[in-house]
Amino acid sequence: MLPASARLRRSEEFRTVMRGGARAGRRRLVLHALPAPDTKAGFVVSKAVGNSVVRHRVTRRLRHLVRARLGTLTRDSALVVRALPAAATASSAELGADLDAALRRLGLLPARSAGGPDDSRRVDVGTDNGPSV
Repeated sequence: MLPASARLRRSEEFRTVMRGGARAGRRRLVLHALPAPDTKAGFVVSKAVGNSVVRHRVTRRLRHLVRARLGTLTRDSALVVRALPAAATASSAELGADLDAALRRLGLLPARSAGGPDDSRRVDVGTDNGPSV
């Protein structure tokens, strides 16, 4: 859960960020950002994403992902994360990748360093496909 001080709550706040902020779209989400004195985040998940259960699942995943990234942003901003219908079937890892790409595009996350660790090169330990006895 995001602390109360880190949440956008009023419709005027959402409207200001979505109309006046920069936008970065990805396959599963659109991120709106506007410089602000404190870092805050809000989420928009419409009925186009799915029924109530699906919308709440998507919101929980996005909230968890944003909460983990709030401390790593390069500057304080008000963020609105708008889920697209493809978010309903996406894994948390896919949503996280889209969120990171959008944050990088808006200059809110440091660029990935060349040759740095990358999750796509991760090796699973303990997976032996040899013959069993």
